[in-house]
Amino acid sequence: MNASLKTARELLLDYTSSIAVPERAAALFAEDGVIELPYLASLGVKWHVQGRDNIRAFLDGLLKNVPTFRFQGVEILIDTPDQVFGEYSVETTTAAGRKFSQLYAGRLVAKNGKIALLRESLDLVRAARAIFPNGLADVPPPT
Repeated sequence: MNASLKTARELLLDYTSSIAVPERAAALFAEDGVIELPYLASLGVKWHVQGRDNIRAFLDGLLKNVPTFRFQGVEILIDTPDQVFGEYSVETTTAAGRKFSQLYAGRLVAKNGKIALLRESLDLVRAARAIFPNGLADVPPPT
């Protein structure tokens, strides 16, 4: 990896610290970069977002629902120049006044100093309780 290009670790730390500024966070991604939250599919939420503009729009939407969304406590567990795995959390309140407390696990793949893929996991039950007006009762049935 070119010494002037950002490592996967640097990209994950930059992403988690800039999540409140969607333009800045999206700029860390490759032009065709991807965020995936596969477990959100069961909540009927878009889980595969590709391209900087779409990632920025996705983060804008997140911040409309959870305006004070900020990652904290980033812990890097696996670290290579091109891939990193870490955990980070959020403790805040949604726009509707519900508590939003979540632990994320993220695997980031870097290519040419940009994020090619960020795949995150989270606790769906906690997410549904915070996001949907009636909590788990609003979760669509599996298809």
